[in-house]
Amino acid sequence: MEKLNVGILIFDGVEVLDFAGPFEVFSRTRTVPGVESRRSEESAPFHVFTVAKTDEIVRATGGLEILPAHSFEDAPRVDMLVVPGGFGTRAQLNDNETLAWIRKVAATAKQTTSVCTGALLLAKAGLLEGRRATTHWGAYDLLASLGNVNVERGARVVHDGIISSAGVAAGMDMAFEVVAEICGREIADETAKYIEYERRV
Repeated sequence: MEKLNVGILIFDGVEVLDFAGPFEVFSRTRTVPGVESRRSEESAPFHVFTVAKTDEIVRATGGLEILPAHSFEDAPRVDMLVVPGGFGTRAQLNDNETLAWIRKVAATAKQTTSVCTGALLLAKAGLLEGRRATTHWGAYDLLASLGNVNVERGARVVHDGIISSAGVAAGMDMAFEVVAEICGREIADETAKYIEYERRV
């Protein structure tokens, strides 16, 4: 199985668990069961990396500083796009360069996903027109105002071409759903057991 490139967008004000949760799930997934397989990249179905507008340090909520692996300019092919949320999404809604990059990557990616208020960016980019989607409960109305989006209030994960999740920790459930679809439910369960996470979907 060829590794899928998972590109996770990060930006100032990104919520830490929004990007770190899916990063952990995808990067710890192995197609060979057992603890020892986690030490090797041989059976890893995903190559996971962060992408930011530039190669400068990104400051997440709470002050965590992250050095992105790639910038928009040098990012490799993205097979799966993860757009996280956080209070920083409000500024990104007016960042035409970021919105254009999201559109460009989503046009060729095999799967586009969002966590929390990352759905706002997908909506502003026009990617949720006529689709069902969810977001953090505090942003339902804002998401609904960003186009013809059928907001599924109370949903944890919504599949409608694009996969969106509710707030923060729900991104891990979204990631496990993707792992189950690509690698099978058994691999998803094995990965959840390894990182000791109780899935809610």
